[in-house]
Amino acid sequence: MTGALERFSLQGRLVLVTGASSGLGMHFAHVLAAAGARVAVAARRADKLQDLVAAIHAEGGEARAFTMDVTDSSSVRQGMDALCAWGVPDVVVNNAGVTVTRPALEQTEADFDHVLETNLKGSWLVATEAARRMVSAGQGGSIVNVASILGERVAGGVAPYAISKAGVIQATKALALELARHGIRVNALLPGYVTTDLNRDFLASPAGDKLRARIPSRRFGEMADLDWPLLLLASDAGAAMSGATLAVDGAHLVSSL
Repeated sequence: MTGALERFSLQGRLVLVTGASSGLGMHFAHVLAAAGARVAVAARRADKLQDLVAAIHAEGGEARAFTMDVTDSSSVRQGMDALCAWGVPDVVVNNAGVTVTRPALEQTEADFDHVLETNLKGSWLVATEAARRMVSAGQGGSIVNVASILGERVAGGVAPYAISKAGVIQATKALALELARHGIRVNALLPGYVTTDLNRDFLASPAGDKLRARIPSRRFGEMADLDWPLLLLASDAGAAMSGATLAVDGAHLVSSL
């Protein structure tokens, strides 16, 4: 990279990506490795990450897999202990997330707990545990929480998910305030509707066409649309950004009601 683009480089930095076994997390791992980062990929089962690690190595990158259940504080600590034997992370991408899709009156307590524990509690546990390690090492860092435009607006059938992502946005701001004195930046990435293997068929259906018509840009996002926004928040290119929410949604959030 030359000139201003050099600030987007993550050369030699250690980056942790949670929820890396599929979807956006897997994609982000490739993007970060291509930017020069050493990538620690984490999921509840490290064996599910071996193909990803092998693929990054084949591309000339460096990656290792770690076991981490983000809903369990002891698992987060143990996973961070194992990671810190490699190095204290410079960047954390809090990507692990789940949803349960059904009307609010049909959502169970177990549904609510499952979504909130993974999306909100999980991102909090990982962010704060990583920040403790950064502070103890006397280094700054960047924490990128993957939220959603549903943290600022709502849609039917995903109430616990929307609630959890609203909490992630507020947690981002609260941590940005408290961690700034330690040189740790905390920001949130808010994807709109992004095409992945899990939702591709739905987005191509008549129901998906109706959803697309409500997006001002009249298009769904692609995972690659998130690459540069992610690198902005993770790298020195975003050195003055903390407590920010960055929507990548084709103007969906600003569409008229």
